[in-house]
Amino acid sequence: MVASEMAPWAKTGGLADVVSAMPEALASLGHDVTVVIPRYRGLTLPRTLTASRVVRLGVLAEDVAFHTATFASNRRVVFVDCPRLFDREGLYGADGMDFADNGDRFGLLAAAALDYGEGRAGGLPIEVIHGHDWQAGLVPTLLKCQRARWPRLAHAGRVFTIHNLAYQGLFPRDIVPRLGLPWSTFTIERGEFWGRFGFLKSGIVDSDYVTTVSPSYRRETLTPERGAGLDGVLGARARRYVGILNGIDTDVWNPRSDPHLPAGYDADDLSGKAACKRGLLSRFRFPLGDDALARPLVGFVSRLVPQKGLDLVHAAADTLVAFDATWVFVGTGDRRYERMLEALAARYPSRVAAHIGFDEELAHLVEAGSDMFLMPSTFEPCGLNQMYSLRYGTVPIVHAVGGLDDTIQPYTARARHANGFKFGEPTADALVRAVRQAVRVYRQPDVWRRLIRTGMAADHSWRNSVREYVKVYRRARLVAAARDSG
Repeated sequence: MVASEMAPWAKTGGLADVVSAMPEALASLGHDVTVVIPRYRGLTLPRTLTASRVVRLGVLAEDVAFHTATFASNRRVVFVDCPRLFDREGLYGADGMDFADNGDRFGLLAAAALDYGEGRAGGLPIEVIHGHDWQAGLVPTLLKCQRARWPRLAHAGRVFTIHNLAYQGLFPRDIVPRLGLPWSTFTIERGEFWGRFGFLKSGIVDSDYVTTVSPSYRRETLTPERGAGLDGVLGARARRYVGILNGIDTDVWNPRSDPHLPAGYDADDLSGKAACKRGLLSRFRFPLGDDALARPLVGFVSRLVPQKGLDLVHAAADTLVAFDATWVFVGTGDRRYERMLEALAARYPSRVAAHIGFDEELAHLVEAGSDMFLMPSTFEPCGLNQMYSLRYGTVPIVHAVGGLDDTIQPYTARARHANGFKFGEPTADALVRAVRQAVRVYRQPDVWRRLIRTGMAADHSWRNSVREYVKVYRRARLVAAARDSG
């Protein structure tokens, strides 16, 4: 696998959690998995073995160290150490701007990963190469264009996963010769996208199979409304385009044993959840009296970007705060949203708190200490927080898109398997109605406990999801075998 993020070493969002948990689940089924990621600034490595070489790609020639950390006989992580490209303040940019040489950076990551795989001595044959998101988009393209350079890998099945179609890795056309790609890759049928070269599009076109992170998001991305200009490209690949719902790491996200919480709990004994609520209220210096504890606490943890529905929150803010509830917002991102949340907290200090920044321990406390979790995303390929929330007995309120629609069954008086609340239209009024309904149902303790226990009983581990990936890997191997024989 090749990716730009992997928890706990490098994380800006759910991609890192997926790239961490999926290999472990695959290894538990007996598969041999190697993950290749960059070594960014400040990344403390586990015990590793180090090798080095010059990695070349077009005009680039970089001294690269490969640090290999082995976690089981069939699971390892390789850190690509190239200080000129990766020893920087941010993963993808700084001060709100992408690094101008991101094409070089992640093009070289792809070449380095392939060099490592080709030169790996004494290992099992590599049967599948799996790239994640645009940062790994050149992996299948390089294999297609330069088979002779990586002969051991040329016969592998090529799988590519879209975690978020909105981020496509678009660069000026001169990136093509700069990275040593033939101009045949810069056509509308390959990587050209409105005069620029798209790493994501290139990865889609040059892979044997493409996956995305939920069945609903797959359907949505085949439409002009949600396809981000690539609906036609994906439609042409529809028979080899599969939606597989992400899982979550149920060891890391386990309310019974979570080290970040003041008390553990499970569905049979929720007293620890009440202690977590007190801890969260105390963290933000809210009152801890009976009234405050009885009031529903709504949590929100997210990157602060337009996708996450913050414009809806802004439009509905005064109405939402008028409900008898307490609100905790945690996140970092676009400065306008950071300012909006800071202003909201300043205007309603007894009901609203905002923490600007990311704090893993606080994210776990919000999941455990909240009664409800808000996810009003305008689109959401999969979403992980709603699954964390279900596991932690925190009832999600979501916009019915992508993986949110796949995982949340909305409450009605007759619904037997309801586990949350949903709204269908991306409007402030629809959001308000969903929150109003949730606050009203919260006042019915028996019904609320049933929602909690239904959510906590669901299995959102990677156990089922990775079996679907194995099916894709096998199909990709068949396609690769047919390609080689042809």
